[in-house]
Amino acid sequence: METDDALTALAALAHSIRLAVFRLLVQAGPAGLPAGRIAERMEIPASSLSFHLKELHRAGLLTSRQDGRSIIYTAHFDTMNGLLAYLTQNCCGGNPCSPVSPCSVASPS
Repeated sequence: METDDALTALAALAHSIRLAVFRLLVQAGPAGLPAGRIAERMEIPASSLSFHLKELHRAGLLTSRQDGRSIIYTAHFDTMNGLLAYLTQNCCGGNPCSPVSPCSVASPS
């Protein structure tokens, strides 16, 4: 993933509704969810949801497909994994990373 693509994806996710929609679609997995179900679960009007879905789609974070009269939205896992790889590419100076345990983190004084 290129820096400009990462910035576009991060900008799209830098809104509470879009982040929540994306997380919902990640949880839904490859089956995705129809737009109406997303609006119900998010408790937002369809017109507002449409704007947020468009931004996520523009950033490459969503795919959509027609299913009868519904549009099914799915998280684009390749883009998500590319963003995660980009963010962690030089993690720990190239050394293997391990989860930080709470006891190894210095507490603020």
